[in-house]
Amino acid sequence: MEQQPLPNPPAGPAPKRRARWTPALQASFLGTLLQTGSVRHAARAVGLSPSSAHRLRRRLAGTEFDRNWDEALMLHDQLMARPLSIDHGAGVARPTIGRGALGARR
Repeated sequence: MEQQPLPNPPAGPAPKRRARWTPALQASFLGTLLQTGSVRHAARAVGLSPSSAHRLRRRLAGTEFDRNWDEALMLHDQLMARPLSIDHGAGVARPTIGRGALGARR
C-alpha cells in the first residue's frame, strides 16, 4: 500500500516578535515624555504600550532610567509653567531647560 505524502500545513502569519526596550527606544521615550508629559504618547511614539513602559520602570526602579523619567516629567511641568525664555542677546525665544540628565548640554 502506497502512502500519500502529507500536505504541507498552510503557512500562517509568522509569530509576532515582542518589541524590546532597547537603549535607543528608552532614550526616544524619555525625550518624547519630556516634550509631551504623557506616558501614553511617549510609549506610542516608540511603538510600545504604556503598560509596557510602566513595567519597564518598575523593573528598573532606582536606575538612571527611573530617575530620568521623573526628571522628564518635572522639566515638562516647568516648561509648561514658563514655556519661553527670551535670550535678548540673540533676540530669539528659547525653551528654558534646567541642567540634568535631560537638560542642556555644555
